[in-house]
Amino acid sequence: MDAEKIQPLTEEQEFSINMGPQHPSTHGVLRLMLKLQGEMVREVKPQLGYIHRGIEKMCEKLTYPQTIHLTDRLDYLSAHILNESVCLAVENALEVEVPDRVKYVRTIIDELNRIASHQLWWCAFGMDLGALTTFFYGLRDREKILDIFEETCGARLLLSYNVPGGLMFDIHPNFQKRTKDFIKYFRKKLPEYDALLTGNPIMQERTKGIGYFSKEDAINFGLSGPPGRASGFSCDVRVHQPYSAYPFAKFKEILYTEGDTFHRYKVRIDEMWESMNIIEQLIDNIPEGDFAVKMKPVIKLPEGEYYQRVEAARGEFGVYIVSDGNKNPYRMKFRSPNFCNLAPLHKMSVGYKIADLVAISGSLDFVVPDMDR
Repeated sequence: MDAEKIQPLTEEQEFSINMGPQHPSTHGVLRLMLKLQGEMVREVKPQLGYIHRGIEKMCEKLTYPQTIHLTDRLDYLSAHILNESVCLAVENALEVEVPDRVKYVRTIIDELNRIASHQLWWCAFGMDLGALTTFFYGLRDREKILDIFEETCGARLLLSYNVPGGLMFDIHPNFQKRTKDFIKYFRKKLPEYDALLTGNPIMQERTKGIGYFSKEDAINFGLSGPPGRASGFSCDVRVHQPYSAYPFAKFKEILYTEGDTFHRYKVRIDEMWESMNIIEQLIDNIPEGDFAVKMKPVIKLPEGEYYQRVEAARGEFGVYIVSDGNKNPYRMKFRSPNFCNLAPLHKMSVGYKIADLVAISGSLDFVVPDMDR
């Protein structure tokens, strides 16, 4: 082609590019269709469907205990918390009161699960911004939690430790000691996260004031979790509708009003401190008693509609069950925090540079299989 026929791009021209779909192990890919004017983002259209498995439809053919294992495959970084949501929905429908020991253990593992999730988010978020060292720090500390899970639950990621009526089996004799040792260790290590990344002037330049989202918009879009609380929206299910052992622990809901990428980051850092506070209040007070109540071999819920929500690492996760009295649900629907948190990505990103889009999307902490069920 003749050089004089090639039209150079100008700042006035708008062009489209694809960001993704890509993932190193292809278990959750997100495609963003972008319209750019130079480096400035003019439109973001997320495209899903690359890992759709029909999980909600599959639940209609499974028993209630079997559906628990599918929630592992949604937000796999909040697996224990999502497992608990189904158990609570079934227990409340049957008016089953689980032992206090179960409530305490569930809550402690919930908070360990939250810390482990935030650690992985932190190390990946730093890498997104070019701070490669964060990946080694975050995974170093997360391994200690996964070792505790492996010893007590028999798994490191997809735990399936919760069952209707309690726990699969009792905690390991080392559980309390190892958990306390981890808290003591991590209280000294978490300040390293601030020294390495939070206070870094380049990181602050790339996140403060970037991707602003107001409280009103957060409510309208149904944001929850750290993205919602960074905009001043008080939406912590543990506070507004306490479950398990949360009524027995004192903790504060982390709220900021700035609504930018930096404060979505700050909410998660502060939440790790609060999670440690919750665990410390419960770990030495785990009641004696059974780790489960005896349930019927075949669980059938009374006819009706049931809803249970929990506070997963990325926000409010809900399970909605319609029962016709059989051993499998007539309908089961999951309320995914990741799906709702994806919706405002366009509004957050328009007017910023494509490099800012990387930071903004990283601050929302997507787990794609939770959106693309």
